[in-house]
Amino acid sequence: MKAMVLQQSAEVGSNPLVLTDVLLPEPLIGQIRVKVHVCGVCRTDLHVVEGELPEAKRPVIPGHQIVGVVDKVGEDVRNFNEGDRVGVAWLQKTCGKCNFCISARENLCDRSTFTGYHVDGGFAEYIVASESFVYTMPYEFHDEEAAPLLCAGIIGYRALRLSGIRPGQHLGFYGFGAAAHIAIQVAKHWGCSVSVFSQREHHRVLALELGASWVGGSSEVPREKLHCAIMFAPAGELVPFAMRALGKGGTLAIAGIHMSPIPSLNYDEELFGERVIRSVTANTKQDGLDLLQIASEIPIRTHTELFSLEEANFALQTMKAGKIQGAGVLDLRRG
Repeated sequence: MKAMVLQQSAEVGSNPLVLTDVLLPEPLIGQIRVKVHVCGVCRTDLHVVEGELPEAKRPVIPGHQIVGVVDKVGEDVRNFNEGDRVGVAWLQKTCGKCNFCISARENLCDRSTFTGYHVDGGFAEYIVASESFVYTMPYEFHDEEAAPLLCAGIIGYRALRLSGIRPGQHLGFYGFGAAAHIAIQVAKHWGCSVSVFSQREHHRVLALELGASWVGGSSEVPREKLHCAIMFAPAGELVPFAMRALGKGGTLAIAGIHMSPIPSLNYDEELFGERVIRSVTANTKQDGLDLLQIASEIPIRTHTELFSLEEANFALQTMKAGKIQGAGVLDLRRG
């Protein structure tokens, strides 16, 4: 099968992913094999490619927002059959036995396995995955519309939950890429007003189209204090600005898996008043199930830009430059 393979981490402008013929994977016990139709392009893929995360598997096939059809099932698979339309996300497998796993916090399991990082992912024609963390995909969405829900959507949804935002409150988004353009649709569904802080004019335009009540630059001050905020941009230097924009008792949820250094905070101006900073780490299976349900109810409409498998390097470069409106998606059904 064809796959875009990373042999060694490098700056994405050097085109480090190489189109390669690799062996067709076989599902093991409890696994399914999926014929990949589409795979979303995520900033986490960029962190893997450029070596900003601790190195894991090499060589590796990135990609963890996968929509396709079950092609083959391994032994003891109970929930899926050949021909089922499914989604594979970042969290692939956990130990199932630790305190985190048995308390529905499996996203914190120290023995977690992640798609496109510890095991080969969806920048390929086929992938194998543990059935435990595979999703049945709603038919309300075409494949390319569904792919961004599997990471951008799930992480945005978890960030909303961990921010503590309540219906009708004022929420701030710092950065407005793939995750934020989905999360704003959930927040508006809950009756929240959303202020968006972004340096890129085309992102501000999309934010207004999706219902933002105010848009401005990353360091600007909103008209009213925020009840809660989410940091989608991997820019630690923006954290003090976000903390100053928060009202007393507000929470800043940091949604990225990687963040540039955070400057020291002024306790009186940026933390006092029971303001909280908390990280968002991966997701639970329930986060994914809940997100897919609410996405169908709203229904969420994702904005996507399609690329071929061979254009994976270019897709990552375009995302890094902030030139994608919404989410990039590799479409393996096109040449």
